[in-house]
Amino acid sequence: MLHPKKVGTLPVGNGSDRVKQTNEIKFAPKLLDEIAIKGKDITSDALHTQKDFANYLVDERKAHYFFCVKKNQPTLLEDIEYLYSNYTGPADYEDAISIAHGRIEVRRIWTTTELNDYVTFPHVAQAYKIEREITDKKSGETSLEIAYGVTSKSASDICPQKILHTVRGHWSVEVSHYIIDWIYDEDRSTIRTGHGPENMTRLRRFAIGLVKSKGVKNVSKKMRQLNKNTHSVLTYLKILNNIQTPCRV
Repeated sequence: MLHPKKVGTLPVGNGSDRVKQTNEIKFAPKLLDEIAIKGKDITSDALHTQKDFANYLVDERKAHYFFCVKKNQPTLLEDIEYLYSNYTGPADYEDAISIAHGRIEVRRIWTTTELNDYVTFPHVAQAYKIEREITDKKSGETSLEIAYGVTSKSASDICPQKILHTVRGHWSVEVSHYIIDWIYDEDRSTIRTGHGPENMTRLRRFAIGLVKSKGVKNVSKKMRQLNKNTHSVLTYLKILNNIQTPCRV
C-alpha cells in the first residue's frame, strides 16, 4: 500500500499564519502552478502517476507527461504487462552500450499505440517498455530490469529514442535526490521554520557540489569519509596543507 509522505506546509486562505499539511501527490500541481510548462515534457516517478495529475498537466497546463507505471496503478500496469508478455519483436530503439561503476549497461525501448483506446487512464498516446540489461564486469553476471510507462505525447511528435532519453533524464535527477536523502536523511530533518529548511537544503547541495567538482564518482562514500573530520575536509578542499594522508575514493 502506498503511503505518500508529508513534505511540508502550504499557506491557505488570506492569512499567512494559516497553513495545512500536504503530501507529494497534492504538492506537485501547486509547485508547477508557479512555472511556465506549456508545451513542456513533465517526467515523474510512479507516485505521481495519477489521473488527476494527468488531467492537470494536459488539460489545464497544456503540457505532456511521461509517467512510470507500477503497482499503484494496477489495472494500467496489468494491461501493459499483458500486451508485452506475448511480444517477441525487436526493440524499437537500442541505446549505445555504456560502461560505468563497474557495470556494462544496454537500454532498449518498445513503444505502442495499441492501448490508446483501451486503457482508462487519461490522455495516453503511447505506452512503452524499457529494458535495462546490466552486466557486472567482475562477476560477469547479467540481470534485466524492466520498467513500464505511458506518455501523452503521440508517436508523430516523439520517437522511441527521445522517449528513452527523456525517461533516463528523469532518473539522473532522482539520483541527486537519492544522494541527499541517503547522506543527510533530509526527509526526516526537524528544521521546519522560517528560512531554515531552504537554507539547509542549499548548504547540503553546495557541499555535494564541492565533492562532485573534484571528479569523485562515489559521492556517498566520499561524504562518509569526510563526515565529522574537519581536518580531512579542509585538506580535501586544499584549504590546509596536506599534513595527514587524505582519504581517497
